[in-house]
Amino acid sequence: MSTPTMTSQDVAQDTVLDKVRITDSTLRDGSHAMAHRFTEEQVRAVVHALDLSGVEVIEVTHGDGLGGSSFNYGFSAVDDIKLVAAAVDEAQQARIAVLLLPGLGTVKDLRGAHDAGAQVARIATHCTEADVSRQHFKAARELGMETVGCLMLSHRASPSKLAEQARIMVDAGAQCVYMMDSAGAMVLADAQLRVQAVIDEIGAEAQVGFHGHQNLSMGVANSVLAYQAGARQVDGALLALGAGAGNSPTEVLAATFDRLGVPTGINVDAALAAAEEVLKPMITRLPHMDRSSIVQGYAGVYSSFLLHAERAGARYGVPAHEILQRVGAAGYVGGQEDMIIDIALQIAQERDLGDLQAEGAR
Repeated sequence: MSTPTMTSQDVAQDTVLDKVRITDSTLRDGSHAMAHRFTEEQVRAVVHALDLSGVEVIEVTHGDGLGGSSFNYGFSAVDDIKLVAAAVDEAQQARIAVLLLPGLGTVKDLRGAHDAGAQVARIATHCTEADVSRQHFKAARELGMETVGCLMLSHRASPSKLAEQARIMVDAGAQCVYMMDSAGAMVLADAQLRVQAVIDEIGAEAQVGFHGHQNLSMGVANSVLAYQAGARQVDGALLALGAGAGNSPTEVLAATFDRLGVPTGINVDAALAAAEEVLKPMITRLPHMDRSSIVQGYAGVYSSFLLHAERAGARYGVPAHEILQRVGAAGYVGGQEDMIIDIALQIAQERDLGDLQAEGAR
């Protein structure tokens, strides 16, 4: 007589699982896909819908964080602080978070966001540069904000190196440290090993989080594996709206964790309605896995580089995926968007030279 297979729902009936907090990044990481053109009315509508669904934390800023509105990164349609204030005014239960990249955003920007009502400060650095975040964590804690550290492009550092960097952030005042798979390059165990190494280092001093992208279609799976390894905070965005092929979809995360019996506090039907009925009509470009975004994940390229590569490719007549392959080989990180133009020009010149040589051979 065969033994029936136990499902996740069967396990959930006998096991009380820890809650996972899903932070929604539609209005921050999704800003990349919207070319940073969110209006105050759109922010209010999305915040209202997410708030009704039970999302506890909603991130609102330019895609590159406070101070990101610039020639290099792309100008926002509306000042970040105005959008933060609108989100705070609209939310009844959810808390509003802001992202800050040291060297781009400043402590002054953080204070401005706090004055507008933001309660959560997410400080993001490259995965090996956590030391530049110390003064920002100190300022955020002095303001009474919840503090979250984000180690971007975490696939580029070993688990032990990430543990070392997480220690720096926790000692500086971070109450949670995220492994950010900014390129969507991690595959299954890659996420688990990194989360476990950080937990082994910081223990109960702070929580661990995971931020996934869909470039290799692993965002949701990696988020579940990160949870199983001990992460208790996870990022998502409605309809996967985000850089590259998009983020782990908030509504899919909510549904998946619900099937696993993991509490999120999110009403799945309400999250689906927020995605389909509220956000979808606003979207000018829905992220998807095409050749360029898959190359990003495969080559480990920062997801926000996608639109920059597409624009450079169109301008100089070269394929965006070729640009991204070379960006990956060069190991560029966030803040080096201007180098994409140099690569596009180089490829164009190489093609012109090849055409001349071919013509001479004839």
